[in-house]
Amino acid sequence: MHALYVVSVWLHILAAITWIGGMFFLVLVVVPWMRQGDRAKGAAFLQQTGTRFRNVGWACFVVLLVTGIFQLAMRGVELGDLVDPTWLASPVGSAIALKIGVFAIVLVISAVHDFVHGPRATRAVREDPGSREAERMRRRASMLGRLNVVLAMVLVLLGVVIVRGWP
Repeated sequence: MHALYVVSVWLHILAAITWIGGMFFLVLVVVPWMRQGDRAKGAAFLQQTGTRFRNVGWACFVVLLVTGIFQLAMRGVELGDLVDPTWLASPVGSAIALKIGVFAIVLVISAVHDFVHGPRATRAVREDPGSREAERMRRRASMLGRLNVVLAMVLVLLGVVIVRGWP
């Protein structure tokens, strides 16, 4: 069973690296490149890249969820613990609860970004790159993407805290 746990941790870390690395690539490489050139062509490129990464990102979320649940079970965390005030007040309990909460927020933000604001922004930029609507939608999608990057860093920190304890 220990080998399965190690594989689960490895898959969890691999999924996190893939998801976070992809977000950094989009935020630090693709979006700045898009701003320097033809916005309509950049929007088309971002739509294609974003759509492909969206599939990868959601696959990573599934892996993170499944491996996270498995790892909690292997550490002896039961469903009842997640509503036990004493357990939640413990250092590891509070870190796990916070990580689950932040992950849930990430899922909601990702869904809104990936299925609502991202496609609307891409469409608006493609139709009229210089319009106020295109700029407004682009900024909203960008803000949601950046917020997810920050929350991803919080999730990594909480993962370290769960394993190593609070500083």
